[in-house]
Amino acid sequence: MKTEIMVRRGVLAITFAGLLACGAYAQDPTPQQQDIKQDKKDIKNDKKDLAKDRVDRNADQKDINQDKRDIKNDKQDVRQDNKDIKSGKQDVHQDNKDIRSDKKDLSKDRTDRNADQRDIKQDKSKLAKDDAKYGDNSAQANADRKDLHQDRTDRNADQRDINHDKTDLSKDRTDRNKDVKDLNADRKDRNQDVKDVKSDQKDLKQDRKDRNKDQKDINKDKKDLHKDRKDLRQDRKGHK
Repeated sequence: MKTEIMVRRGVLAITFAGLLACGAYAQDPTPQQQDIKQDKKDIKNDKKDLAKDRVDRNADQKDINQDKRDIKNDKQDVRQDNKDIKSGKQDVHQDNKDIRSDKKDLSKDRTDRNADQRDIKQDKSKLAKDDAKYGDNSAQANADRKDLHQDRTDRNADQRDINHDKTDLSKDRTDRNKDVKDLNADRKDRNQDVKDVKSDQKDLKQDRKDRNKDQKDINKDKKDLHKDRKDLRQDRKGHK
């Protein structure tokens, strides 16, 4: 009986020792298990890095596409600005030509008006003499009155021309000043658009560098992921 009890106790002791050994084994993973765990962690990190780098690469590509559109639009603006500048120069040139013509017309009309005024003065003097010499109703006096009337008509017409010339001159000067202002504005716009083109080209160059760097990172992430998966397979084989 005692022998049977001792045997049972021995069996229980061995079983308990085995359980303790299994527990210790479960709590203390082997190097292979640690490698597998680390490989899985590395693979997870590789996937995260790969996803992030792809997002960055796609964002850079969008920036590149936008930069290209901006450059295209800015170049179109520069071409349009140059056309506006050319047209503005022509307008200013024509305005200056009109102003010179107005001044010439004004000078001529003033000369005519002054000549008419002298004729009127002479007509009055001649009329007074003929009235005294031949009488108010004489043919000579009537002819003098007719000449006086015609000279006054001419003088008034010249004065209207002078007033019209002054109006034209003032308008043409206003137009010229406006065209000069527009021309300066067009030049300012063109210069700004040229700056925008250079800035966009600089941005494009930088975005391409960023895109290429992100692509390199993606390629590296793929290699790391491939290597870590290979290590995981190797560690699993070794664990078996």
